[in-house]
Amino acid sequence: MAMLGITMVVLSLAVVVNIRGTSLKQRDLEYQLKEETLAKQVALEEQRAEELEEYRIYVQTKQYVEKVAKEKLGLVNKDEILLKPAN
Repeated sequence: MAMLGITMVVLSLAVVVNIRGTSLKQRDLEYQLKEETLAKQVALEEQRAEELEEYRIYVQTKQYVEKVAKEKLGLVNKDEILLKPAN
């Protein structure tokens, strides 16, 4: 009788451990997916930061200032002639 009781307790513990193990494996998979998603987001943010830094440097150049002056303000250099198409 005692042997049967011990066997039942061991079997019960084995079932509980198995169920917990399965639950932990599922959680691990979920965390791995979250980690991959976050890693992709970090990579995108780093790329955006690099692009912004390149743009910040570009807008401080003489080339950018001349481009904006011509396109948005309609200004020209002293040695340039502005030609407009006839309507």
